[in-house]
Amino acid sequence: MPQPDFRLSSRAQGLKASEIRELLKLVGKPSMISFAGGIPDPALFNIGLFQRACLHAFGGPQIAREALQYSTTEGYAPLRQFLAAHMQALGVPATADNILVTTGSQQALDLIGKLLIDPGSTVLTARPTYLGALQAFAAYEARFAGLDTPQPVGADAPRLVYLTPDFANPTGLTMGLAARQQALDSARALNAIVVEDGAYTALRYDGAPLPAIAALDAAAAGSMETMRTLYCGSFSKTLSPGLRVGWVCGPAALICKLTLLKQSADLHTASINQLVMHQVALAGLDAQIAAIRSVYRTRRDAMLAALQRYAPPGLHWEKPEGGMFIWLDLPAHLDAGALLDQAISQDVAFVPGAAFFPDGSGRNSLRLSFSLCDEAQIELGIFKLCALLGRQSLSRAVSVH
Repeated sequence: MPQPDFRLSSRAQGLKASEIRELLKLVGKPSMISFAGGIPDPALFNIGLFQRACLHAFGGPQIAREALQYSTTEGYAPLRQFLAAHMQALGVPATADNILVTTGSQQALDLIGKLLIDPGSTVLTARPTYLGALQAFAAYEARFAGLDTPQPVGADAPRLVYLTPDFANPTGLTMGLAARQQALDSARALNAIVVEDGAYTALRYDGAPLPAIAALDAAAAGSMETMRTLYCGSFSKTLSPGLRVGWVCGPAALICKLTLLKQSADLHTASINQLVMHQVALAGLDAQIAAIRSVYRTRRDAMLAALQRYAPPGLHWEKPEGGMFIWLDLPAHLDAGALLDQAISQDVAFVPGAAFFPDGSGRNSLRLSFSLCDEAQIELGIFKLCALLGRQSLSRAVSVH
């Protein structure tokens, strides 16, 4: 039968699938060494804590009814209080009124896009930047510009500045204190909102923690209510991504608007998920973070050492202080997207760098994630990948000669 000519909105017609999500469908076979997904190792989930939290949620009629009932859009009150205390520990003087619980921090990005972006509005981002943020904001027909691009002030100024200051996805890089302050000052001059993505902040392996941009903003502004930063947090990289519990913290006036938008989207994040996550976070968040830091630090070091051993000339990378990613810049003539099929045929997967640029540039780059593979898999996978890259560089040299 012919495909019906569905009358989609202009906005829907421009939607594109996530390259990473599509790639993950192809790399599920057991023999695949996948450096593609920026996902936690499920072997590190504290299943016992979640089992006990689920039992607690059904430990008596009252709490069980609460777990199975509709909830307020803002979120489960004890969880919001916990998150306010968590933000206070980061230097952000939040109360529960400054917290909205979301269905993962990805929903927070979507709601923020809906709140702030009109068709043609400019969003400033790093280049490259998180693909999920590009997708969330592009759905509202945003334009994208680099952080260092000169911008007009006034009505045509950018609405939003998106930053991942700690161990950014995809580069793994961290913004220094001066860069954080400069970005905040620029946003203030443009009258733009800063969206601080803190998804990886807890995964620090080296160096001293730096203040959150939201903390710098609150200190300069004098209060939560006069700051211009919305901080997006998540339990996905620390406790579990499957329950889809994240949050956004910011001025109460903006949180109220985001709450209305969430109300029309899904009413509220699943009650039982919030109750369970609250219990798990109370019982073991700090211990879980310490445990996964130890494992991921070892895997990061294994990948860096393997790159040092096997990388052919012309590759460039930097050591991330935390997070899940290492970014590779390849010789200019190499196209990581064109190499992906060859790598997959050898049971190695990565994400081509172009996925993280709104204009599709950065083709001679790729993202490697070290969170999911053990040291032996990392050693073998990097050996195979570097051998492939070496053959490509050699063939280019021969053809040029």
